[in-house]
Amino acid sequence: MVTVRNNIKTHYINLLSFGEGWGGALKTTLLLALLLAAFEANSQQPLSLDEAIAKALENNYDITLLKQNQEIAALRNSWGAAGRYPYIGVSLGADYAMNDNQNDDFIQNRYSGGVNLNWTLFDGFSVKINKQRFAELEELSKQNTAIMIEGTIQSVILAYYSVLLEIDRLNVYKEVMALSEDRYSQVEQRKEFGSAVTFDVLQAKNAYLSDKTGYLSQEVAYKNALRDLAFLMADKENARYELTGELEAIPVDYSLADLHNQMMANNKSLKNQYINQNLLENAVLAAKSSYYPSLSLSAGATRTRTGNDFETSGISWANVNNMYGNFTLSYNLFSGGNRKRALQIAMLDEESGKVELDQIQHELQNKMDNLFEFYVVRKELLSVANENLEAATLNLQIATEKFETGAINSFNFRDVQLIYLNASLQRLQAIYNFIDTHTAL
Repeated sequence: MVTVRNNIKTHYINLLSFGEGWGGALKTTLLLALLLAAFEANSQQPLSLDEAIAKALENNYDITLLKQNQEIAALRNSWGAAGRYPYIGVSLGADYAMNDNQNDDFIQNRYSGGVNLNWTLFDGFSVKINKQRFAELEELSKQNTAIMIEGTIQSVILAYYSVLLEIDRLNVYKEVMALSEDRYSQVEQRKEFGSAVTFDVLQAKNAYLSDKTGYLSQEVAYKNALRDLAFLMADKENARYELTGELEAIPVDYSLADLHNQMMANNKSLKNQYINQNLLENAVLAAKSSYYPSLSLSAGATRTRTGNDFETSGISWANVNNMYGNFTLSYNLFSGGNRKRALQIAMLDEESGKVELDQIQHELQNKMDNLFEFYVVRKELLSVANENLEAATLNLQIATEKFETGAINSFNFRDVQLIYLNASLQRLQAIYNFIDTHTAL
């Protein structure tokens, strides 16, 4: 911050002296541009991997939607929705009628009120079955949210390290571009003294421009990676982040048997399939419940007060109270074979679910074996890439010294430079590939 302020002060003093002949408007415009550039340079927010994960878990769009679905499933998981409780209704009424007849006209007023109750007392254990199904659906919703959270964490980790990968790649391109620029300057100086020809200058210039092109393209790749990370965190403001982590690989010794045991115990997709299997078993029980009779209760009470106002005799009131309670026992003797077919379909679906469960378990085991093999191989490839970079770095140092003394020509130096560039990029990619496999495990 102190350095930036000193730079602003220096630019401001130089601007005042420069702009005396150009007018105050130009001075003000340039000063604002410098101040804005300095502000942007310091507006980057530090971002660690834990902070990126926390932001994504709080703001990610998919997680937010699944959490809302989870709340809906929790609201549906109730005994009332399953049908345990009765339905109670209240009714009120008021009727007015004017009767014109030959004997005696009268006005009739009728007021009524009532309460009624409808309750299914038994329906083949369907209430208990529905409640179990709602509970399983709520648990399934929780597991779906957990799967999305795990996937988001994995995506954020890879996106975070992808940004670090692009940053390190950018630094490699910058380093190589700086070497090419120095070489280009040296060849131009040699040409001025007569020790180099135009061909050497053009060759060095082409190498420098090629490296600059690679640097500019890599800069775009870095910005895109940072933008992808911001999207996972649902950052709509496109904040400028400065990642505080480092692209490094930390090898861990895994046991394949332990990995399989942990996967079978903790894998969320596998737990989801267990829940789906419970739902299929629940569907079989629901189909069997249709073979039971149904017992329902209908009860209520009403009160009616009626008044007849005659022209000759005046008004008279009559009150009527009515209470009732009815039990209904019903059984479906025949429904065209629909119950039997529904039960057969439910049982077939249950068997299919068992096959799918076996398939998922086998598929997960294969994926685990493949990932473990990738992990072992990429661990070795990382070691090879480190050794390759060490050799390429030493070779570049020697080649630089020889080129400056004229012991090798520009073509040989360029070959060594490209070898160093490729070795550096391969090592960075090997680190990222290792992190990718480690995260998947």
